[in-house]
Amino acid sequence: MQVKDFYFELPEELIARYPLEQRSASRLLCVDGNTGERTHRQFSDLPSMLQPGDLLVFNDTRVIPARLFGQKASGGKIEMLIERVTSDSEALAHIRSSRAPKPGTALTLEGGLEAEVVGRQQNLFEVRFTNLEGHLVSALEEHGHMPLPPYMNREDQLSDRERYQTVYNRKPGAVAAPTAGLHFDEPLLEQLKAMGVEQAFVTLHVGAGTFQPVKVDNIHDHHMHAEYIEVSEETCAAVKAAQARGNHVIAVGTTSVRCLETASQSGEIEPFYGDTDIFIYPGYRYRTVEALITNFHLPESTLLMLVSAFSGHKAMMDAYAEAVAERYRFFSYGDAMFLTRREATDEESA
Repeated sequence: MQVKDFYFELPEELIARYPLEQRSASRLLCVDGNTGERTHRQFSDLPSMLQPGDLLVFNDTRVIPARLFGQKASGGKIEMLIERVTSDSEALAHIRSSRAPKPGTALTLEGGLEAEVVGRQQNLFEVRFTNLEGHLVSALEEHGHMPLPPYMNREDQLSDRERYQTVYNRKPGAVAAPTAGLHFDEPLLEQLKAMGVEQAFVTLHVGAGTFQPVKVDNIHDHHMHAEYIEVSEETCAAVKAAQARGNHVIAVGTTSVRCLETASQSGEIEPFYGDTDIFIYPGYRYRTVEALITNFHLPESTLLMLVSAFSGHKAMMDAYAEAVAERYRFFSYGDAMFLTRREATDEESA
């Protein structure tokens, strides 16, 4: 398939630049992967769509305020976006400046933070912070900016510190939110728990690469960026128990999908700790995830390819066209979808 097969026209005014006042007030477009049937609901209707014993799998990563502004010793301005914290004082980062800083370049950043460029890893810079009093993450929490996606086209605000996080976040490390989870608030989670819907957690620290465009024509030539994930023994047991009961395993977000499917490559889910660069596109046979809650994704993105593999390419492109016509709100602070899995034929499976 070609990247252009995943293109759709999106009016700019449908990009949600700010969240709704209430998390669960978003709209929910439901798509049946086998029939392509679409229904329009509210996210608050979710409990009526699930059964006691179903399992929701959430990504519990926490977004760190990973954007810093500063300057080089020469006076040239820079913008740094931490991609991954690698130690108490070191990180891999994107650095935007008029000229790429060379190893040995000293940087002065907000809050009096000082850093040095110590190397390169492809398009990322290896950076060491030289005057920290504690852990780098703590310094970012104090001095950094929330790394809002570029399509929001605005500066971060104090309110984004809370709204660009899930209410169940607990493990710092992401530089982009697992946005499907932004629709869940505490009352909705309690309602689901009270009706017997079970919860499990995985971790995927979302990297800035999630916003990078696919730069090849044929999707088979694309190589995914790597992200760190954790799938625990406890979560594996919860998945197996739900399957044994005949209940559904529902991933909350594409990040949860990538965790569960990475851990299931042997055919049965197993604990996994490490990097994944799994690339899911039409033809992939899903092993674990049976339903998916997700936001609307960018045209020609790997995430749109993933959901097209889940519910069918035609069904997904038709659904996106209808979402545009019905004026759904798109991307991180936008509305949501509830997708059921299309069963691929043997000929379609990779």
